[in-house]
Amino acid sequence: MEQPRTNHPQRRQRPQAPLPQGPLSPQSALADRPVLYGGVRPAPAARRPSPLGQALRRLPAPRLTGLGAGLFAVVTMVLIGFADWLLLDSSAVVYGVLFLPVCALTALWVREADLVTAPISVPIAFAAGVVPIAGGEGGIGGQVMAVVTALAVHAGWLYGGTLVAGVIASVRKVRRMGRRKRRTRTAAPPPVRR
Repeated sequence: MEQPRTNHPQRRQRPQAPLPQGPLSPQSALADRPVLYGGVRPAPAARRPSPLGQALRRLPAPRLTGLGAGLFAVVTMVLIGFADWLLLDSSAVVYGVLFLPVCALTALWVREADLVTAPISVPIAFAAGVVPIAGGEGGIGGQVMAVVTALAVHAGWLYGGTLVAGVIASVRKVRRMGRRKRRTRTAAPPPVRR
């Protein structure tokens, strides 16, 4: 009596094409790529960033929470306000010019989940930092009136910085939504053919 076979037959492996030798042009490299199931080719390799892009990538990129970004903006603007009061005799132009990069950094360094806080926290930082350069006299009431007057007079800087933070946060949000859409598109299973 014959005994049944216990081992399974081995699959034969297909011969693979040899790897190309030497540099390829982008068109030939794309043509040699395998086509995945469903007729979709993988995305081409990322392009090399420009020198400006490389320089921007070397900058520090901390990811602050919404509260952390607000604290960063407030502390920085208060320090700028005191330095302006001590060194430059309360120059509103210097304070306003230095407010713009603080707004940009706040919007760049806040993490993506808290992007909405950047345009909200920078006006608060402006108001906190304007206290030293407002120049109020006559007690707390005089100081409050000087701060309100300084905010009204320097509203252009305030709106400009808020606009900078809002534009940067909006661009980051749109880029995040595009990345998420691409990720879901590539992660979707291919259609089943029958």
